[in-house]
Amino acid sequence: MSDSTPFRLIAPKITPVLDPLFRPAVLANRAFRKSLKEAGQSQPVIVAIEQADGSIFHFNTEMAAGDSEAAVEANFFYLERFIKFILWSRGGYRVYVTGPASLIKKLQNYYVETANGQFDADIMGNRIYEKPFEIVQATPGTVPAPYEATKPLGRHLDGCRIGFDLGASDRKAAAVLDGEVVFSDETPWDPSKQSDPSYHYDGISDSLKKAAANLPRVDAIGGSSAGVYVNNRAKVASLFRSVPKDLFDAKIKDIFLNLRKEWNNIPFEVANDGEVTALAGSMSLKDNGVLGIALGSSQAVGYVTLEGNITSWLNELAFVPVDYRPEGPADEWSGDRGCGVQYFSQQCVSRLLAPAGIEADLAMPAPERLKVVQALMQEGDYRAEKIYQTIGTYLGYAIAHYVDFYDVKHVLILGRVTTGDGGAVIINGAKEVLKAEFPDLAEKVNFTTPDERDKRHGQAIAAASLPVIESTSRNNP
Repeated sequence: MSDSTPFRLIAPKITPVLDPLFRPAVLANRAFRKSLKEAGQSQPVIVAIEQADGSIFHFNTEMAAGDSEAAVEANFFYLERFIKFILWSRGGYRVYVTGPASLIKKLQNYYVETANGQFDADIMGNRIYEKPFEIVQATPGTVPAPYEATKPLGRHLDGCRIGFDLGASDRKAAAVLDGEVVFSDETPWDPSKQSDPSYHYDGISDSLKKAAANLPRVDAIGGSSAGVYVNNRAKVASLFRSVPKDLFDAKIKDIFLNLRKEWNNIPFEVANDGEVTALAGSMSLKDNGVLGIALGSSQAVGYVTLEGNITSWLNELAFVPVDYRPEGPADEWSGDRGCGVQYFSQQCVSRLLAPAGIEADLAMPAPERLKVVQALMQEGDYRAEKIYQTIGTYLGYAIAHYVDFYDVKHVLILGRVTTGDGGAVIINGAKEVLKAEFPDLAEKVNFTTPDERDKRHGQAIAAASLPVIESTSRNNP
């Protein structure tokens, strides 16, 4: 029992070899709900989240019955973490919660008075949906009905298309003719350090024109990029982190809408890179229910529904806590503790160097530290293997947490952290956790990694497939 956590944190059956204090969110949540039911103290609660287009997503869970101080404290911790997952997986600016007034007031105060709450409220309300963020007390009869206004994207391969992908160290573009890549190009760039919007616009435009030169015409353009994009507008993106806010609002927010104008308003769609990665995996597997998890400079996640669609969901699970211990590592951006970015990225590798007994220059960038670990792993160094084993254990418990909110048949694992022999160690570690703690999931979830063809062309083809070609326009800039 933690003094600062109102319900029990559960020690995992499989302890991360370099992190014995890890306390998985999934175990704490499930133990909390189970204890309430066994004691006959469970009360149903509905949480619904609303997006700016009117979409409303419903979630049902349980909390402690009554409004005693102890019940409110327990419910607050559980529901705040529950809402945190919904905010960053689905996205929304208004959250409806059924429950006593004392609990709702405590949740409302959290998003006004605490740094972590203010961060979530600002990103969701001001920056993404451009509406005031609010927690609304509701009853089962007053919660708005579920509704999804957005249309699915992807899997359109007809015509002459350009697919592009904007990464932290390079930008890629491909010419795709009826689903086949006829040209691809990769250009190094360093967007996160560039404050001039023209650097970004001109670079993307250059890549598109290189691809277009290899097609008889351009019917549609689709792209993937790290960050949050709503209706093709950039809302939050690390690629543009150095652009001052006034220039971001004036030049970057509508960068893809302006590029579309340059291309005579042909169909043009942009989605988060994690979404496009999951779509590429689904297209390759010829199956749906794919959760893609990329372990790179950060944690990127995408999801393809059981119906085969990518959606308006944010799937920014880098911000979602997977570890509930109060002293867990802090996310450098939000300040919250135990978030996925510190467990499934190059940042995690850097964090585990000291526990593994590996010395590295503190001034060395995270990608270079990863290279050190990869080289040691290739040499058979047990210290490097422990880092990958630890990440694999983290991943197994995280996947069990994720499937409480997603319908998953396949987990697609990729990203620079998984390159080399360490990738197999990570996946085997995750499988071991599922077999030991969640045997039903172990039977249900299939782990997969992209093959070489998909690594080269899958993302470009999936990105190019995003727009629907609704006319036979053959206009080019």
